[in-house]
Amino acid sequence: MGRQTPLFKLHQELGARIVDFGGWDMPVQYSSQIGEHHAVRRAAGVFDVSHMCVVELRGARVRALLQRLLANDVAKLRTPGKALYGCMLNERGGVIDDTIVYYLSDSWFRAVVNAGTRDKDLAWIRRHASACGVEVTERTDLAMLAIQGPEGRAKAAQLLAAADAGAALALPTFVGREIGGWFVARTGYTGEDGFEIMMPAADAVPAWRQLNSFGVASCGLGARDTLRLEAGMNLYGNDMDEGTQPFESGLGWTVAMEPRERAFIGREALEPIARGGSPRQLVGLLAQSPAGGHSRRWRRRDHQRHVFPDPRAFHCVRACSRGHGRGRAGRGTRQAPERARGETPVRALRPIAY
Repeated sequence: MGRQTPLFKLHQELGARIVDFGGWDMPVQYSSQIGEHHAVRRAAGVFDVSHMCVVELRGARVRALLQRLLANDVAKLRTPGKALYGCMLNERGGVIDDTIVYYLSDSWFRAVVNAGTRDKDLAWIRRHASACGVEVTERTDLAMLAIQGPEGRAKAAQLLAAADAGAALALPTFVGREIGGWFVARTGYTGEDGFEIMMPAADAVPAWRQLNSFGVASCGLGARDTLRLEAGMNLYGNDMDEGTQPFESGLGWTVAMEPRERAFIGREALEPIARGGSPRQLVGLLAQSPAGGHSRRWRRRDHQRHVFPDPRAFHCVRACSRGHGRGRAGRGTRQAPERARGETPVRALRPIAY
């Protein structure tokens, strides 16, 4: 048995199919994964993302710590509540993890890191935080719900008192605030507008039930994955890891090489790539014709392999198959990945495609 979020028993009650996800027992779907995907694109869905690791960073030198730990530059954050997406790198420029950090005050930042990498992330952060006198606290007392979709913010605001609802709906994108005892952030991982709400664990089940009563669909991690892939968003361990650097992973935009004197970890390894370009690049792949069959492993003609989720899922979602692949920079935009039966031509496009 893996770790469980405060919503685990509710997921069982709602008939979710539970799978292991990074050591956590998580709902992959409740009914139809495609139906849940469409619910988010067309109306609103709610996801349990309480397995994510929320970390409080406090101390007079916390900004200096994050300027060292992140390839992106937290000096950009001057308005309380403003968030920044970036990567922690090793000395070789490989991606240890991607994270969102919120600037709450000059001595207080909040980071959200991935569930499957929490142990190594916390060890890495604490290793460097000790030298800066920064206190690192994992918030195991919190649950986190992601309410996503064109109707998501309006539906989620109904959970709040009238004055608090107005404050939540007024949040700019990529900003979070403490509202009504919850931390409400206008962020997400689906390509849709919405909120990610951190709340005391005891509030999670009543909030979920209320959202269902407002017509918000319960959604599992399966739909979350197809939504983020369709939106061209990266998944750690699949699109980047410690053996790949940001410029070959579609994340060059998160690397702040200026100012030159900022010595973030991995900078020396990235400098020649930033100047001369990456020899490999992550691209989106769009099937030119419906991709049927059961093969999950496709390869390009030059034998560079790409592994896709079940192509049938994407056929149902967008009437075409989408995926990510990494190949040598400068290749043509048309490829023909081999399948068990014949070939399906695909067109390369920028990963941010939705």
